[in-house]
Amino acid sequence: MSSPFDQPVSREHTCSVKFDARKAVFGTEDVIPVWVADMDFAAPEAVTRALRERAEHPVYGYTLFPDSLYQSMIDWFASRHDWEIRREWILMAPGVVPSINAACMAYAGPGEGVIIQPPVYPPFFSSVRHSGRVVIENPLVPEDPDTGDPGHYRMDLDHLEQCAARPDARILLLCSPHNPVGRVWSEEELTAVLDIARRHRLVVVSDEIHCDLTFTDKPRHTMLAKLAGPEDALVTAVAPSKSFNMPGLGLSALVIPDADRRKAMKDVFESMHLPQCNPFSIAGFEAGYRHGAPWLDDLMAYLQASRDYVVEAVGQRLPGVRVSAPEGTYLMWLDCRELGLDDAGLKRFFVRKAGVGMNPGLSFGDPGSGFMRLNIGCARSVLEEVIGRIEAAL
Repeated sequence: MSSPFDQPVSREHTCSVKFDARKAVFGTEDVIPVWVADMDFAAPEAVTRALRERAEHPVYGYTLFPDSLYQSMIDWFASRHDWEIRREWILMAPGVVPSINAACMAYAGPGEGVIIQPPVYPPFFSSVRHSGRVVIENPLVPEDPDTGDPGHYRMDLDHLEQCAARPDARILLLCSPHNPVGRVWSEEELTAVLDIARRHRLVVVSDEIHCDLTFTDKPRHTMLAKLAGPEDALVTAVAPSKSFNMPGLGLSALVIPDADRRKAMKDVFESMHLPQCNPFSIAGFEAGYRHGAPWLDDLMAYLQASRDYVVEAVGQRLPGVRVSAPEGTYLMWLDCRELGLDDAGLKRFFVRKAGVGMNPGLSFGDPGSGFMRLNIGCARSVLEEVIGRIEAAL
């Protein structure tokens, strides 16, 4: 049966980074863009309707955060994640990436260390370095100890303990679910992270922007805050942007139970005079959390079928490429090391020979060498063409 997600939505000439920056990023417009992490699907109708209704008022002035905005988020996480959030814990923020930058400045001094777990979302590196802090790498281990699956990553907790014990370590940036490897961390792993952070007095900044994007046949996502105690130094970053495909609206939220840590983050935002919202970001944020659940459920069923299609197609039709089914996100981590190409050659192969634009794994840190990140947030017909082009090129 056809799905609304099968219907193509033209994004060219809309100032879309994913489509209209192809020439700048890949050197050619003749690639299927399956890279930057937004989806090609129309947002929920409730979101579009809320934006349209707001646009009908012709004054777009400085805007307050209404109580209903906070309540929509509180209700969403209570019903969807069984996580009770107090209103006073919430600090609205101009996006998760600016929040990571701000956290580095709020909780670590210049020259102090921030732990990240590569291969990981590139702004984890740049946020630390651009703020004058030092990256401490705790690489993930690419193998499941039970099954031997090389595509199933786990944390190296012993090494994390060593990183946390460094006298300059101040912060751990946690990506949960993890981009790009698609892990949904278990309660045991998350509890171990909290134990390590507690012993070494780390502030944990948990980027959980993909928390709603998990698959029914995989482990359920656990919000780290549900496992934390009042003594734990924890900042949770969330947003409806990935869940309802509206990252261009920018608005996100931080949940910080400790008043002093909340003030430290607020002070950084205010020192830079960062605008945190506009009338449309507020309307979209609230509409997504209030009315987007049915759309999200349908989306995840569609993405799960697409994920399974890619796993089967790669295994049967793309010799030298391997992939494991992610537990969360709409991103897939292709292991291309058996193709025998260096990273520059790998990018040339996919762009020039296959005509497919993906994110090079090396951009996620050195452990990403030999990999490519595929965004499956598109119509199935697009994925079929992607697979067909790569198969022909091979």
